[in-house]
Formats: sequence, structure tokens, C-alpha cells
Amino acid sequence: MTRFVALSLLSLAALAATPAQAQRAQIRPHIDVGQVLTADLQGGDVLTYSTVGAGIDVSMHSRRVEVQLSYNYQHRFSYDNATPDDDVHSGIAIVRARVTPGLTLEAGGMAVRGRTDIRGASPGNLSLSGNNRSQIYSAYAGPNLSTHVGPMFVNGAYRFGYTRVEAPRGGTGVPGTAIPLDIYDDSTVHVATASAGVKSGTILPIGITVSGAYTRENAGQLDNRFEGKYGRGDVVLPIGRGLAIAGGVGYEQIRITQRDALVVGGVVQRDANGRFITDPASTPRIAYDTDGLFWDAGVIWRPSRRTFLEARVGKRYGSWSYTGSLSYQIGPGSGLQVGVYDSVTSFGQQANGGVAALPTSFDTDSENPFQQNNSGCTFGNQGSAAGSCMNGIFASAATGNYRARGVTGVLVFNRGPNHLGFGGGYARRDFIAPAGPGVPGISINGTSDQTYYAQIFAARELGRSASISGNAFITMYDSDLPGSDTTMGWGANGAYTQRFFGHLEGTAAVGVYGYKAQGTDQLNAQGLVGLRYGF
Repeated sequence: MTRFVALSLLSLAALAATPAQAQRAQIRPHIDVGQVLTADLQGGDVLTYSTVGAGIDVSMHSRRVEVQLSYNYQHRFSYDNATPDDDVHSGIAIVRARVTPGLTLEAGGMAVRGRTDIRGASPGNLSLSGNNRSQIYSAYAGPNLSTHVGPMFVNGAYRFGYTRVEAPRGGTGVPGTAIPLDIYDDSTVHVATASAGVKSGTILPIGITVSGAYTRENAGQLDNRFEGKYGRGDVVLPIGRGLAIAGGVGYEQIRITQRDALVVGGVVQRDANGRFITDPASTPRIAYDTDGLFWDAGVIWRPSRRTFLEARVGKRYGSWSYTGSLSYQIGPGSGLQVGVYDSVTSFGQQANGGVAALPTSFDTDSENPFQQNNSGCTFGNQGSAAGSCMNGIFASAATGNYRARGVTGVLVFNRGPNHLGFGGGYARRDFIAPAGPGVPGISINGTSDQTYYAQIFAARELGRSASISGNAFITMYDSDLPGSDTTMGWGANGAYTQRFFGHLEGTAAVGVYGYKAQGTDQLNAQGLVGLRYGF
């Protein structure tokens, strides 16, 4: 699986780099070696290990093709029998190719390490062997159509996605007396959307849009099935320069089912990786089944091409719902992006959607030098696409479905040799699962968890041959599962990079990471010296 995803990430760029565009591409494969020292500032233990790795960075931006890929593979050789050797895959690949003026093909992929259990350990460096971290892969591909039929605009899109989570090594750091949770496996997702309408002032003073969507997900754990479809109509009424009021009403159907876990002697059975075993004799149980009307209304403000704001409030999923977005292009390389969301979804759907929302031009200098990449904020280097944060998604690879609500925002400043980024947000998940006295095993129905996070990044080029960079972050996780406790994680690191002879560069980095969870209070310091040779 790891080889397949790694090769897929590399292939995305190769497929897009047609001969006509290849001369405008920057393709930089590299090999890496390093030495890392880790010190437990409370227990006094000191560990050291060596790393050998390889990767590739690709950047191409033309009229028809946009590609950005940053992928790294690292193998760690440990000198301590208690800390086994390890492999880490980390990367992002985004490709958008315009086939015709109205047709675009998109593909993207991500390899990242994220947390397994929301209640467990929160290590600042997820690439290290330890508790509560899993290797995660997610990829998507599909076409997008945007055209006109007379005065009417017509849009359509299809996306196929796949997400895979490897079983955690070393446990999760959750006490054995706590309620055991299922461990995510994999899922496939199909999403199709379509819309048509006319803009205000084209035929009528108001704008009218009719849209619909269909989502189907098949998850490996307990044969979980998600099917959702909706249709809606929207009206936009301009009331002033750049200002309009908007409203919409729709009809929606969502049905979620899963089969039972196998129970023998009152004990839920698990496989070798700790995942629940599906009872082959069980029939699908309904976890969520709803259909009916929903509505929302709000304002749209677009005072200029650089600024857009939309905020809506309505009734959906049986309660009040709030959604919105804000984007502001401060300059060519600086901007602000904020999103407020509310949907019934799953980990696989969110991971795919998070990858699809990433910019095609992002700052690779924001990567953690100790290889905890991509599970936090990704900072864009264009003002029109500031970036996004995936902390709320990778807070834990949760099995099952849930209602996801939250807000996430990114602010970036890029000018000349200076790069600065801020990211933060809040995420809440209310879980949906079969409930009742006849359901065997562990049910998380009605439980919820919350994530708060913030991150800052800064980098500066020191002439043509050197650079410095730094990251700092803090996260807090909270769950209402019995026996759980608030978990906090934090960290900061800094790196200096010097380039020699054109192809060789050296990096020296230091970092400090800590977390507090389930009665454990840990604080570690790290140092790194590494070399990279680029071809």
C-alpha cells in the first residue's frame, strides 16, 4: 500500500507534464541523510537515530496545467532496541489540467501521519515511533465542467476518492480500562454534483440556481454504507453595490447503515490490527435515516474582485445550521481565507474534501524539519489561495459517521524573501451509530469530541544560498466518552538551511514538543543535522 501511494503521488505530476508544458516545470528529486537526537526533559532518557530518505518536489504553473507536488520518504535506523526502525511517507500532490475552456481534470493525494484516538497521546512529532499515530493516505480524481447554454450557466463535477489508514503501532496511550474504540480501515467515496441557473440582471433582476448532489461511501469497517442526495433552489437578490441577500430551500435524503461487530462470550472480537470483526450473520442496522426539507438564508458581499464574503443561517439536520466563507486577497502573495462548515459526513469524506481544498501552490518551507508534515496547516503562496488547515480532520481517524461543524482560517503574507503564516480553528464531531439495547459491542452514538488548534509559521531567505524557518503550534482535544480527559499538545521548532555547490544543502534544526493526556505529562527536545542532495 505504501509503495502504491508513493508512486501515485509521483505519477500525478508526470501525467500532467506534457511536452508542451515541460519546459516550464521545476522538477527536483533529492536524497537525504540525517542524524536526530531526542531527549526526554522529564525522564532523562536520550535516544538517537539516523535517517535515510528520498523525495521529489515538482512545481508547474501554466495557462492550462497547475501542478504542485512535495513528497518525502524516510527510513529511520534506531540504535535502541526499545525503539524499532520505522518508515515515514509524507507528501501532498495537487494537479489541475484544463482540457478545454470548460472542462478541467483534477487529481490530488496526501500521505500523512495523524492521530488514531481522540483521547490518546498527542506527540508533537508524529513521525517518531510511539503511541497514537497512524499512517494515512487519501487521494481523489475527477472532472469538472463549467460552461454556458445561452444565458444559462451549467456546472457539473464528479470525484472518486479513496482513504486508507494503517493500524497504529505501539497502542494509543489510552488506559486499558477505557472504552475500546474501533480502528479505521479504508473507504471509497463517489461524489457527483450539478447546477444550472442564471445570474441576476441576465434575464431577471434576481439570480436563480438549481443544484443537486449525490454521495455514496463504502467503508471497510463493519460494512458501513453512506448514501446522501439532495436537490435545492437558490435565489440571489442584489440590494446594493456588491451586496445581495440570498436564500435557498431544498429536499435531502441521507441513509447510513452498518453491520454488527462479532461478539463471543460478551466480548467484542478484534483482528490482529485491533479492528472490530464484522459478524457475518448480522444484517445492516440503520444508524441514520432522514429525509425532508431544509433551508438557509443570508448575505453575499463582493465589493471587489479581491474580497468575497458569504454567511448563511438556516435549519438542517434537525437544528440550526451556520455556514459561510470569507476570502480576501491582500496582495499577489498574501491573503486571508476562512470557512464555516456544517455537514453529516465521515473521516474518509472529510480527508478527501480536505485534499481537494488545498491550493495548487503552497509553501514547502512550512514543513516541520522533523517530518511531522501536512497534518496541520498548509500555507499557500498566492493571495487568491491562502491555504487551509486539516487539524480538525486528523485529530483522530474516527470510525463511523458524524455531524461535523467548525471554523478554520488561514492568513499568509509572502513578499520577497519573507514568508509568514497563521492558521487556526475549531472542530466538533457529533457521532452517529446504531443505538439501543439490541446492538452488540461498543456504540459511540450520541457522543462528541472537540478540537481547538493554532499554528504560526515564518521563514526568510538569507540571500541565494541560505534560509531560516520556524513553526509553533498548540492543540487541545476534548471528548465526552466515559473516562476521557482533555488532551493538550504543543511544540516549536526552528531550522537553518545552507546550500553548497548548487546541489548540496545542509540543515540544522532544534525543536521542543510536549503533551498532556490521561495523566501523562511529556516534554521532549530534539536536534537534527542533515544533508540533502538535489538532482
